[in-house]
Amino acid sequence: MSKLILLNKPYLVLCQFTDAEGRPTLADYLPLPDVYPAGRLDYDSEGLVLLTDHGPLQHLIADPRHKLPKTYWVQVEGEPTADALQQLRRGVLLKDGLTLPAQAQVMAPPDVWPRTPPIRERKHIPTPWLALTISEGRNRQVRRMTAAVGYPTLRLIRWAVGPWTLDGLAPGEWRDIAPPRDLTLRPPSLRRKGE
Repeated sequence: MSKLILLNKPYLVLCQFTDAEGRPTLADYLPLPDVYPAGRLDYDSEGLVLLTDHGPLQHLIADPRHKLPKTYWVQVEGEPTADALQQLRRGVLLKDGLTLPAQAQVMAPPDVWPRTPPIRERKHIPTPWLALTISEGRNRQVRRMTAAVGYPTLRLIRWAVGPWTLDGLAPGEWRDIAPPRDLTLRPPSLRRKGE
């Protein structure tokens, strides 16, 4: 039977199993052979990484053509304006083109683990949190989007990928869950005819 692993990747851990430079990797947290990340999460980002030994499931989760939504909790520098949030919701023009519209709203500070080292804070600049849901996976996309609307990202936690969340997982912890019975994780409106 195939495996599906939910891992809370800590800050400053590579989303791979080896590193020639000796930096921490997934192998330091996950003692299972033959599972591979379905997608990536940057070295300086934290949160949910899905791993599987099932190629079609890995493809479904990772391939942006399937538009599986990913929700991030993003701590930014400065108080985002209504206009900045609207820009995120409409799509942001980046060097590699216009992003797809995102769901974006200010959220209460989440009850999450402290980060080591902590974010940089300035005495008179607020550092609120946003919930941002995107359905594509460009390189460092969330960081580039918040910076493009004037609010640099200070901390980035991926909370959810599709129907799966970090709920109950501390940094470095993982859990093995039952993979979906079928591979139609997309909402019916995004499925192709016959799926």
